Order: sequence, then C-alpha cells, then structure tokens
Amino acid sequence: MLDANLKTQLKSYLERLTQPIEIVASLDDSDPSKEMQAMLQDIAALSDRITLVERRDDNQRKPSFAIARPGGGVDLRFAGLPMGHEFTSLVLALLQVGGYPSKAAAEVIEQVRNLDSKLHFETYFSQSCQNCPDVVQALNLMSVLNPNVSHVAIDGAAFQSEVEARQIMAVPTVFLNGEQFGQGRMTLEEILAKVDTGSVAREAEKLSAKEAFDVLIVGGGPAGAAAAIYSARKGIRTGLAAERFGGQVLDTLSIENFVSVKETEGPKMAAALEEHVKSYDVDVMDRQRAESLVAKPDGVEVRFTSGAVLKGKTVIIATGARWRDMNVPGEQEYRTKGVTYCPHCDGPLFKGKRVAVIGGGNSGVEAAIDLAGVVAHVTLLEFAPELKADAVLQRKLRSLPNVDVIVNAQTTEVSGDGSKVNGLVYKDRAGGAVHKLELEGIFVQIGLLPNTDWLKDSGVELTRYGEVVVNARCETSLPGVFAAGDVTTVPYKQIIIAMGEGSKASLSAFDHLIRTSAPADGVQSAAKAEVATA
Repeated sequence: MLDANLKTQLKSYLERLTQPIEIVASLDDSDPSKEMQAMLQDIAALSDRITLVERRDDNQRKPSFAIARPGGGVDLRFAGLPMGHEFTSLVLALLQVGGYPSKAAAEVIEQVRNLDSKLHFETYFSQSCQNCPDVVQALNLMSVLNPNVSHVAIDGAAFQSEVEARQIMAVPTVFLNGEQFGQGRMTLEEILAKVDTGSVAREAEKLSAKEAFDVLIVGGGPAGAAAAIYSARKGIRTGLAAERFGGQVLDTLSIENFVSVKETEGPKMAAALEEHVKSYDVDVMDRQRAESLVAKPDGVEVRFTSGAVLKGKTVIIATGARWRDMNVPGEQEYRTKGVTYCPHCDGPLFKGKRVAVIGGGNSGVEAAIDLAGVVAHVTLLEFAPELKADAVLQRKLRSLPNVDVIVNAQTTEVSGDGSKVNGLVYKDRAGGAVHKLELEGIFVQIGLLPNTDWLKDSGVELTRYGEVVVNARCETSLPGVFAAGDVTTVPYKQIIIAMGEGSKASLSAFDHLIRTSAPADGVQSAAKAEVATA
C-alpha cells in the first residue's frame, strides 16, 4: 500500500513515539477494507510501539480505524483512507497519541483540557481538499488532549450514502453531537471560540488593553505579511490583526507563477509566510475581523467584531478580497447545498454528477478542467462573447469530451428542491432566449470583491467597485492610513504584486512616522540608524 520512500519517511517520524499505541481497524470483505488493512499493516510494521487489532463484528463504519492508547483515554477515528492532503493528519495523529507534544500554544492546550462537556465531532473531508487538514488536525488534537472530546474524520467519497443523507455539498463539514457545527476552514482557536463561548470576550479584553502600535496591519495575506516583516525590521512596534492568517492563499491549490519558486501549494506558502512573520517581533492577533476604522487626533482606532479595539499611530489596510457572488435568486439559499466556490475542495462530492462552472477566466477554465476528471459533465458559462482564459487553458478545455462551453450566457437564477440545487437558469445575451440546465452543482468563479465593507463610513476613499484608492506610495485619503494588495486600486491581483505593495506600504508608513511631530522612541532610533548607514 505504502511505497518504499513513504515508508522510510514514516519510519523516521514514528521513532519519535514515546508510548505504545493501538490501531483498531473495523473491516469487512470489501476492496476498500483490504486496501485499508494493507496500509495499516505497513504502518504497524514500522514501529514496535504500534499494535494493530482487526475487528469485523463491531458497529463502527467500515472501513475505519481508531488510533488509541492501551487503556483508553483517546477517541480518535478515521473512516475511509486518509490519503492525499489528509495523510499528514494521519501522521500527526499517530505521533500525538504516541506522546509526541503538540506545537499549539500552551494557553490553547490548557483551554482544550479545561473543556468539561461531552463533545463528539464528525468531519467530512475530501482527499483533494487543502482546507480540510486544518480542521481534522485541530479536532484530532482536541480528542488527544481531552477525554471528553471524540472525533471521527470521514472521507465523503468513501461514504457517499452519508453525504447524501446529510445533504453535504461542501467540505470540510463538521457535525457536533449530531448537529451541523460549521463548514470551511477552521483553526483550533476558532473551534474553541465556538465551544468555549466566554473565550472571545476574554481575548477581546486582552487585546483592547494593548498600547498603540507604531504600525497596525489589518489583514494577514501576502500584503499584510510583507508589511509586517518590513515594519518589524525597522525596529518599530508592529501589530498584525487578521481574520485568518494567509488569506486567499489558503484557498489556492497550486501556485506556479511566484518568481523563484517553481511550484508550491497555497497552504504551504501561507505556513511559510506565518513562520517568517513570527520570526520577527510582530504581535500577531488571529481571528480578528475588522468592523470599523476611526481616525483620531493621535492616530487610528480599529474595532473588530469580537469587541476588541486596537490603536495604531499608522494603519496599513491589507484585508484582501473574497470570491464574488453572482447575486441572483437562489444563490444564497443554496450556498454549500450545491452552490460552491472551491472546485478542489468540493469537486469529489459531485462525482458522477452534472455541474456548471460560472466564469471563463483562468480560474473558471482551470476549475472546469479539474472537475471534468471527477464529475459526469461540466457546462462552463461565460457572460462575455468569448472566454478570457489563457489560450493554452482554452485548448485543453475544448479537448475534453464531457465539457460544454456557452458564451454570452447571463445566469439569472439558481433553482433547487428546497434542500439542494437541481438546476440553473441563464439568458442568451445575443438572442434573448432563456434556458434551464438540470444539474446538481454550481461552481462560481467570477472574480474577486474587495473586503472593504468595514471602511464605508471611515473616510477612506473607495471606488465604485469597493477598492481602496491609493497613490504610488500606498497612501489613502486619510493621513497615516495606507493600503496594499488586492483590497486596493493597484491592478493585477497577484501574490507577488501584493507582497511588493505591502512592503512599499510599510516603508511609506515608516516615512510618515519619522516626519510627524512626535514619533515614537523606536522610530527615532530606527531613523537615526537609517541616516548612519546611508
């Protein structure tokens, strides 16, 4: 089951086990069970601390397996094979059950251990989902740390009947004690905030007590990360508040145009960005969604939905953008019930079904190409008279036998049966005729919308598209407030451009600080050092 290279790597990891563990497999005579059995036998053979137990007469999902400690205390299970992106989750589960310590912050670990309610989580994942491992690994760790918490990670493709019965059309989807708990990427801290309701208020109070930062960066994508690094290197007090560190990069499967890095994946790049930022003296504050910005005589105040209030002598807005909605009847009603925005994550849930992709740019055409290998049929609809994607992508798309392309198509409605999508209505913009497609899934890929709703009453000038207006120095209409990345009017929304703009915004903020009448001591010292080395 596992190739020689993977066995060698896994063996080196398993040498870190400090206590014995049991893998308890629930199997039947099916081919998937035989495949799981082979994999587990390979794993057990790599360490004398691992014992494999096989059962066929229990009431567990089949095939599935638990990773446990002799004598109990851990309730953690995988249903289906945790391969693809989830293989890392399997390795971490083996290590953590076997005594290898987590890298989670001490206060977070203590918070998990203090949970006193019985919490049974079920997570549905797909092996191609880059968002799922964060959720699976967080809930696995909780089950390792606290006997009140149990977790089973379920491969949706292997348990299609459950997926259909529970009407799951997006991953990761998490159930808590039988009720839907959440969908999409969630960190351990975000999960804890939902189950430990007092934690949000406690954290907000702590943040509000912080002194004003020389530079406060709002947003944790490439622009925000670059701004934080450049600010910290100046020796000034730097804070970064973000709803989720990594931003859109976390939702990007493949990155092939970042200069000097031939190919990588979004989550890997986001992890590298976070590691780089945290190697400097940057106060990183996660799970903070900006609500408003208010200019004050002595700086800028940013309020967050958590109730926290942070202050900055200068502020850099780097809140990025999100997928644009179609804004048609039925879209919001059937969001995650057939309407989705991530083909890589959710595509496997539509295996053998008919889907549509809305948008003929690079992202839409790439999505259609990927989906064509999984689903029964793809219809790509483009509003304009022709596709906008690169020629090489268009040639690949048109070579696929199970893909139809419709241009001059204006989507007007998403239809459904009350619980899930069953069709899409579009208008032929050339002839005016109205058509309906019968299908089960709609993947929306029509560009980005800047995250600036929180700025509408701030005095920061926005375009009619919602972008922050900036000049060549990343200055906004408010003195001391700068902006960078996809949230701004700078053209070409690319990672490498966002990083450059974030760096530029930081340098401009620093220049603003040293030119104001009462700069911070750190700013004065940094400015003197700049002069001395000039």
